[in-house]
Amino acid sequence: MRDKIVLVSGCYDLLHAGHIAFFKTASQYGKLYVSIGKDENLLKLKGKKPYFSQAERVYMVGAVKYVTEAFVASGDGMLDFEEDMKRLKPDYFVVNSDGFTDGKKSLCEENNVELVVLERIPEEGLPARSSSQSKQDMKFPYRLCLAGGWMDQPWVSAVHSGPCVVVQIWPDFDFNDRSGMATSSRKIAAELWGGKIPDGDQVRNAKLLFGAENPPGSEYISGSQDQLGILLPGANRLDYDGKFWPSHIQSTVDTKTCDWLSQVLHLIPLVPRPEGYNPLVEKHLTIENVKELGYSGELCWEGIVERDVKKLGEGMKRSFRAWKKMLPYTIPDWVMEEMESNWLSKYPGAITSGSGGGYVIVASASEIPGAMKIKVKY
Repeated sequence: MRDKIVLVSGCYDLLHAGHIAFFKTASQYGKLYVSIGKDENLLKLKGKKPYFSQAERVYMVGAVKYVTEAFVASGDGMLDFEEDMKRLKPDYFVVNSDGFTDGKKSLCEENNVELVVLERIPEEGLPARSSSQSKQDMKFPYRLCLAGGWMDQPWVSAVHSGPCVVVQIWPDFDFNDRSGMATSSRKIAAELWGGKIPDGDQVRNAKLLFGAENPPGSEYISGSQDQLGILLPGANRLDYDGKFWPSHIQSTVDTKTCDWLSQVLHLIPLVPRPEGYNPLVEKHLTIENVKELGYSGELCWEGIVERDVKKLGEGMKRSFRAWKKMLPYTIPDWVMEEMESNWLSKYPGAITSGSGGGYVIVASASEIPGAMKIKVKY
């Protein structure tokens, strides 16, 4: 009679104690085989490359004493281990409770494999660990500007006051530089605080970061929505009236609101802003244009507070179009054509994350195929 065979699957990037505890428990059911997602499949599913290559991940997992054999999954998609299951004919397929899906359940039923769902229980005396939480703890959040961008520049808000609306998001993706995601502020923050959000008053910390990023003599001042956006959790309304720092900050970390935002915001990659691109070569800073930009921020904030996707989208859309009127080069013609053709006319609203490129941020209550899903941090 053959030994019982156990199959598990996963990425196993940044191997940690939680993985080892999982392997230990799974191996109690029989000889443990580990299917490891290949690099190109993880790029497709997660939107970024793994920290360690598939060869390194197979080597590390295979070296764990509870593992009989580790190998690269032969397939693609969420069920990339499907052919491996048919080849190995395991008795058990083991998953953590947060890794259970109906697709895995159906596949086990089709192949007469018993599905075992484990709770995430750490080894005695050790903290619970997960890969996603480990990666998040190692990196600063990003921030999205949903409306009112450029209001944090005094030469804009001095014409007419108005708010800028930003949300802090988990670093589940390594977003491109020069794409309006506050990547420059994040790099300086990592130099100051070693890659983790500092303790204490985050508004004060944001002021320290603003000063570090804009030393005396700086030709261009990085607006304070960047520093506040990566340090203040949840969604934030920053009101500007002709100064570098907002006159008033209104925030929400309400779990229902932040989870709702996570559901209705979708990101689609464009391209980073070209090196040397100057979005400020032409300015039309009329009261009418800047007032419209400010109103878009107010409308966006109302949409967030009321959890109204149509109002949220309308605020984003108005902000995008106000940019085009006020600073035409922030939105090149090819970006405007892409937005009008695919996003502004088909969904409640959309805006680009940066000037001259970046990502499209779409407000939609329905899923958008191929879009990157963000999670608002609160």
